[in-house]
Amino acid sequence: MADPPLQELFVEELRDLYNAENQMIKALPRLTKAASSPELKRAFQTHLLDTRRHAHRLEEIARALDVRITGKKCHGMEGLLSEGREMLRHGFDESARDAGLIGAAQKVEHYEIAAYGTVRTHAQTLGHAKVARLLQQTLDEEGATDKKLTAIAERVVNLEALQE
Repeated sequence: MADPPLQELFVEELRDLYNAENQMIKALPRLTKAASSPELKRAFQTHLLDTRRHAHRLEEIARALDVRITGKKCHGMEGLLSEGREMLRHGFDESARDAGLIGAAQKVEHYEIAAYGTVRTHAQTLGHAKVARLLQQTLDEEGATDKKLTAIAERVVNLEALQE
């Protein structure tokens, strides 16, 4: 018996997210290196650990569902990361560059929040309660990262960029 179309979509979304997380695992060390604010550097380093945990959580979900989540390219993440690299090539001063890094990182977070919210809802609809809880955990962590980046921007980076 074939899987329902929503199940097929759900697995495709998991594949997309898995690739997105792996692209971020590769990108976050570059973001950390490019940041000048010690607080922003620490936030990126912490998020790298979180992102690795998110990828492992997706692997756990794949095992539980007995599905393969490799082999798909997340073009949305690829585009967001390309925009971030373009911003870095612009040659902004340190604080303005940090503000741009925060903006680029928050675009990624918002993309992931939307994607995890969607896939969590599909998991709930399909009756995958444990999977939905795991996805909600990641969704909560992505939201916390977004809030942390906003706080760094508002408390430090944007004010410094204004004064440069």
